[in-house]
Amino acid sequence: MSELTEISNLGEFGLIEHLTKNFETQQASTIVSIGDDGAIIDHFGKQTVISTDLLIDGIHFDLMYNPLKHLGYKSVIVNLSDIYAMNAIPTQITVSIAMSSRFTTEAMSEFYEGIFLACEKYGVDLIGGDTSSSKKGFIISITAIGEVTPQHFVKRDGAKKGDLVCVSGDLGAAFLGLTLLEREKKIFLENPKIQPDLENESYIIGRFLKPEARADMIDFFEKNNIVPTAMMDLSDGLSSDILHICKQSNLGCRIYEDKIPIAEESRNAAFKFSLDPTMCALNGGEDYELLFTIPQDLFEKIQLNNQISVIGYMTDAEEKSKLITKGGNIVDMVAQGWNAFGAQ
Repeated sequence: MSELTEISNLGEFGLIEHLTKNFETQQASTIVSIGDDGAIIDHFGKQTVISTDLLIDGIHFDLMYNPLKHLGYKSVIVNLSDIYAMNAIPTQITVSIAMSSRFTTEAMSEFYEGIFLACEKYGVDLIGGDTSSSKKGFIISITAIGEVTPQHFVKRDGAKKGDLVCVSGDLGAAFLGLTLLEREKKIFLENPKIQPDLENESYIIGRFLKPEARADMIDFFEKNNIVPTAMMDLSDGLSSDILHICKQSNLGCRIYEDKIPIAEESRNAAFKFSLDPTMCALNGGEDYELLFTIPQDLFEKIQLNNQISVIGYMTDAEEKSKLITKGGNIVDMVAQGWNAFGAQ
């Protein structure tokens, strides 16, 4: 087995050069990339969208069950998802990391391999960033940059009364994947001789460890001349995120429990863990699907896409935000999703 390389042997600039040496740009808008004091981009008359995320070891991810390659990939995806949520196309990212001395050059190369895979798949350029040492753990900060035709960007505050509430894909799977991985971690810590039993749950584990961003939805909107009135990505759970749209649009909503899309694999896993599948979809988070509103006259166009579910509609603010259960009861929508400042 070859000897591992301590990062201190390379130094900051040597490490950046080592990690990014094979990276080639894909975007015409990238004028100057890695290797100078700053990057230069030119979006040729389009508007620029910028989003940033901070991921911290022990709060946003657990290295006991997050392979570094998957973590690199997911770190990019969560940022690209925010750009798509503005109805924009991501074009560049910057990546800044701080890591403790227990991380080797080889470990960081594995992390960057995941970053490159995501960049390649989504046609995004890595144009800069920074590296630093950390007293403990691993900190990741990624900024994503995108472009959008003027007047086509979509915010959270544009929903109108009567608009349909839609989501892409299916919900709750990522939370269930995390639940399974946390269970196996607990068993392993109590008895390291017991091998993890992932029970052929590749779907829910994959949705948590290696999510995808919904570039296909933005493509579908463009081809069908659809501009949502409001949109955001589902990172904190459906209940929290629909309340963001309601608050910023000064409206209420009606969401139908039986319309919320939940994959069969997720439903079965939820029952196995004695969890309510609907609660997993409402409060789980990290699905990175798109939640959006559209005028009712676009319903027929939306029906062309089997990846989109209409789950409710927007109402006056006085009617508040309600969930209509399968049994016909009307209950308050409560934000119980992920809270970055809540108790860990």
